[in-house]
Amino acid sequence: MYKAHFGLRELPFSLTPDTSFFFACSAYQAALNTILVAASNGEGFIKITGEVGTGKTLLCRKLMAALDDSFYTAYIPNPYLEPRTLMLALADELEITCEKDIEQHLLLKSINLRLLNLARAGRKVLLCLDEAQALPLESLEALRLLTNLETEKRKLLQIVMFGQPELNHKLKLESIRQLAQRITFDYHLGPLSRLDMAYYMAHRLHVAGYAGGGLFTPYALHWLHKASGGIPRLVNILAHKCMMAAYGEGRHQVLPSHVKRAVRDTASVKKSGRPWWPW
Repeated sequence: MYKAHFGLRELPFSLTPDTSFFFACSAYQAALNTILVAASNGEGFIKITGEVGTGKTLLCRKLMAALDDSFYTAYIPNPYLEPRTLMLALADELEITCEKDIEQHLLLKSINLRLLNLARAGRKVLLCLDEAQALPLESLEALRLLTNLETEKRKLLQIVMFGQPELNHKLKLESIRQLAQRITFDYHLGPLSRLDMAYYMAHRLHVAGYAGGGLFTPYALHWLHKASGGIPRLVNILAHKCMMAAYGEGRHQVLPSHVKRAVRDTASVKKSGRPWWPW
């Protein structure tokens, strides 16, 4: 594509949650630090929310990569599961061998025993749930009951929920108020500021191998931030298309005209109704 044209080793604005591209701006580093501190303190529930495309999955992957060997991590990326299936998914993550038709109390007993054995070995178990807003209410309640498992010293299972703001609406329901009360740490990921977006893009270009000067002109960056609203996923989509447009013209710098072309080709930006172009 355009890698050789711009002197890149790899595509800098891929949507794949690659932790090598994690950008530790103040907000994202604060979110990561919040989880690490809470996990180290043995808190039961931790909640991270953010709009679509703000980098929750990448933060989740970065968290799991940052934890040391004292943690045993379990990861469930699509938790739209009824309680029993969710328990089976957790058992699978904990490397518990059990029959699919195992009785509920035996399944819980097996999970409890595995958690106890890990605790005796000095391991803290951290369950990461991505897209947690999709969890049915019954499954949320089942998770709360799981956090009742504890020794005299600490919880046997800690849970980090990554979800869209709809998760907050669910947690306000009277039926699961006990779970909401157990969330001791939470953080909301917002969009990138204009300056943070510029650093974010420079960071990704550097990781991808770019060694030149300012690839995006100041005006291009300005309009790119206006168009994307600072949402990292939209920044990635538009920046990729901008570079394709510049490459198509044989240019080595992205101009505002390339941003305009990228926006015209991106339905999610046009449908947002965000007023961004001055003409």
